[in-house]
Amino acid sequence: MDPHPSWVLHVDLDQFVAAVEVLRRPELAGRAVVVGGRGDPTERGVVSTASYEAREFGVHSGMPLRIAARKLPDGVFLPVDAPEYEAASERVMATLRSLGVVVEVLGWDEAFLGAQTDDPEGLARQAQDAVLRETRLHCSVGIGDNKVRAKIATEFGKPAGVFRLTAENWFAVMGHRPTTELWGVGTKVSRRLSSLGVATVLELAEAPVDALVAEFGPRMGVWYHELGQGLGPSTVDDSPWVPRGHSRETTFQQNLTTPDQVRDAIRELALGVVDDTAQDGRPVIRVALKVRYAPFVTRSMSRKLPEPTRDAAVVVDAAMALAEKLEDREVRLLGVRAEMAMPDEADPADRTPVRGRI
Repeated sequence: MDPHPSWVLHVDLDQFVAAVEVLRRPELAGRAVVVGGRGDPTERGVVSTASYEAREFGVHSGMPLRIAARKLPDGVFLPVDAPEYEAASERVMATLRSLGVVVEVLGWDEAFLGAQTDDPEGLARQAQDAVLRETRLHCSVGIGDNKVRAKIATEFGKPAGVFRLTAENWFAVMGHRPTTELWGVGTKVSRRLSSLGVATVLELAEAPVDALVAEFGPRMGVWYHELGQGLGPSTVDDSPWVPRGHSRETTFQQNLTTPDQVRDAIRELALGVVDDTAQDGRPVIRVALKVRYAPFVTRSMSRKLPEPTRDAAVVVDAAMALAEKLEDREVRLLGVRAEMAMPDEADPADRTPVRGRI
């Protein structure tokens, strides 16, 4: 038996995209930097990330660039440069792997580390020092006895700090906090919990499971109850990440005003998604459509396909069928997503490629 206890560490790069831009432009250090769209706040687009200096003025991810510009008339606005961020992320992940731990990549800017050690704080500081030395980027590290607690702990370590959250201090740290501070609980779920008289993490942990199941269903109801107790998986898996689906989305600089314009745009997006899924070689099982009407009302809808398919025509037809449900209003954004069967769900005997574009 290994005498060292097992730990999960969550490494989160601080203001990652903005930090990468500041490395390229050192004169921006300490400035309010906003990255999003094509970097032009007079155009339609949303904030991808904002530096801590920009966040002090209320600018945050997902905010329309025009609103961000009103909050930050002297801010620096930069276009998104995905290849640069991907390259920086790869350097960070390679550095973490060099520590001799299991690394589960969650995205550009975060990863779980799995390790057996008597000194998780020491390992966390080692990770921070290595990332800073090799990439000049700062990161925060959450330490937990499972992924849920490690992920949440990171927020208490920001910026560039370390925080431990385990079963021992879970309720002391989290019990009085609103449920929105839990990983996976957004404002909509929080409102539904409030209707049950659940406002805090402790109240969620103590809520009757039957009431949660009645509101959210047998799977999610139990999951939210366990989340309130800080329970979650503890195994860190370094298997390559496999996408559940592919999406294409466009914000139009001028509103689409006719049904024909909307249908043409959805068809083009769907064809792009078909190409993306063809590269994965897995069948599509669900198609979703996202629309943002003017001025800023967002709706989404989806439909499960009768059977998994690699047929491009079926995927596009499903997107066009969803288009028929749209309201007759001006449209500023459209997105199409195709959800695929995961590798262990697909029929291994079916290797037929997606059949051509339409």
